[in-house]
Amino acid sequence: MQSFLEIFDIYLLEAVINGILFGGVLALLALGLNLIFGVIDVTWICYAELVMIGMYGMYYLVSVFHVSYWIAAPLCILLVAGMGALLHILVIQPLLSAPPINQLLATGGVLFFLQSLATVAFGIDFRNLGIQLPVLALGEMHFSYSRLLSFAAALVGMVAVYVFMKRSYTGIAIRAIAQDRQIMALMGVDARRIYIVTSALGGALAGLAACLLVLQYDVHPFVGLSFGPITFLICVLGGLGNFVGGFVASFVFAEIISLGGLFSDLEWGYVLAFGFFILMMFVRPGGLLARRQ
Repeated sequence: MQSFLEIFDIYLLEAVINGILFGGVLALLALGLNLIFGVIDVTWICYAELVMIGMYGMYYLVSVFHVSYWIAAPLCILLVAGMGALLHILVIQPLLSAPPINQLLATGGVLFFLQSLATVAFGIDFRNLGIQLPVLALGEMHFSYSRLLSFAAALVGMVAVYVFMKRSYTGIAIRAIAQDRQIMALMGVDARRIYIVTSALGGALAGLAACLLVLQYDVHPFVGLSFGPITFLICVLGGLGNFVGGFVASFVFAEIISLGGLFSDLEWGYVLAFGFFILMMFVRPGGLLARRQ
């Protein structure tokens, strides 16, 4: 009995650590979406489709054109950052004064457009980079180097964004305009430029996530469905536009999914995570860190 409990404890610890590693990438996605909502006050339903485009970019650069992964990654980050800025200029900017439902429908339309475009352009085949990373063995526990690398890179990316927001003039302007749009306009801040920079930054975070996720998942036109809904729910659970809340909610979701996979299977982990979200919407509809009225 004691040996069974020892093994069970090892598996439990392994699941907890894997949940933390998974939570780092989810936190990166939530940061990008929360950044856009907090500044522009528009939720991009199509955010995960930018990740999908970035994953295809990585696949073609690395597997087809044989570009080094370390060179392809910054190129894809720039590509998706440009797509984020272009999406704002073409779709979001004309709808800034429109009702929120119109904005949601527009970004939802972009979601289906990008999925359909990827299906026509790339087909529905599942593709992967073919990069086999080793597995780190610590006693009875095993951790994928791809997840360890993803967690480390996601952490570096989030710290870089934090420093940019705290120390640069543009970052300070982004934080200020998120707090009071009207006053910042009167102080001479070009809100239009800040919105484009924010959209590009959110796209860059999606591009970084794509470079990390492509090491773990196959690429196909609907891969965004694996991350889009859960990223949106994380942002809602943390409080839309609340960076700290989104960070906490990312790890809560990741641990529920990981532990659910330990006791049953991964699909049940997602079922439990979505059930937890529904329950929390009754208990704390404003988000995990919202103050009680």
